[in-house]
Amino acid sequence: MGISLVKGQKISLAKADGASLTRIYLGAGWDVAKGGGFMGGLFGGGGSSIDLDASAILFDEAKQPLDNVWFAQLRSRDGSISHSGDNLTGEGDGDDEKIFVDLARVPPQVKSIVFTISSFRGQTFEKVENAFCRVVDETSNTEIAKYNLSAKGKYTALIIAKVYRHDGAWKMSALGESCNGKTIHDIIPSVLPLL
Repeated sequence: MGISLVKGQKISLAKADGASLTRIYLGAGWDVAKGGGFMGGLFGGGGSSIDLDASAILFDEAKQPLDNVWFAQLRSRDGSISHSGDNLTGEGDGDDEKIFVDLARVPPQVKSIVFTISSFRGQTFEKVENAFCRVVDETSNTEIAKYNLSAKGKYTALIIAKVYRHDGAWKMSALGESCNGKTIHDIIPSVLPLL
């Protein structure tokens, strides 16, 4: 079991022996909130599935987006980051979507990778429960850190975390900032102040 992250917390992406991690993935999972009842269903509050989308946006030193990985582009142009594919419902246990990052292959001009989750159909996070993201060492399948995202609210996107270069090493910062947007293109303006 890894570290349980809180908003604003920063961790190093290094192994216990001090060596840098090379292959990680961000796993995201969620469930549809119980309740809503018959009347909620009549007025659009119900529904048995929520299409949340995990995404990664790559930024340079000047805070300019260089590339992105999401359901419409499952691999970064350089091939260092890939997406497991779109989960349209959130059903099932464990990670609903995964974004794999080969840190050793991320181009040097990439200074930060920001992970987001957005509600493609515009359902708010009031309809979501048990949302989480976790960072896993892909090589050993060991969970490094987990971040509970179950902050309900009238927003359609969460800026989860950023992985960034600092003094030659990769670090991670738990962001947990809510915003509105259905796709990563809608979210980028809210990400920029967090870089």
